[in-house]
Amino acid sequence: MAERLDCPWCMAWHREIGPGYPLSDEGRLAPLRRVDLDKAWPAGLPKAGGVIYTPTFLLVACGREIGRITGYPGAGFFYPKLDHLLEQLGQAKNPDGSCS
Repeated sequence: MAERLDCPWCMAWHREIGPGYPLSDEGRLAPLRRVDLDKAWPAGLPKAGGVIYTPTFLLVACGREIGRITGYPGAGFFYPKLDHLLEQLGQAKNPDGSCS
């Protein structure tokens, strides 16, 4: 999750989705890693080009970006979009779940 401390939409996500996210099936498949866009990009995380708006949720696997969700207009939008990305995650990996 690319975010900024003063982002009201990020705060809304943390309030509405954040507490239950680690307990959800989606949260177990795609654990949340928070990245502050006002600080240096973390080593070991592929640099995501074109991240302007916060929050931006990046799904990363096998050292590359699988897809992203830009913005957070509410809980009814977030999980269906994330589920679509997670379907793509399954297609990006080998049948045994490994990376090639």
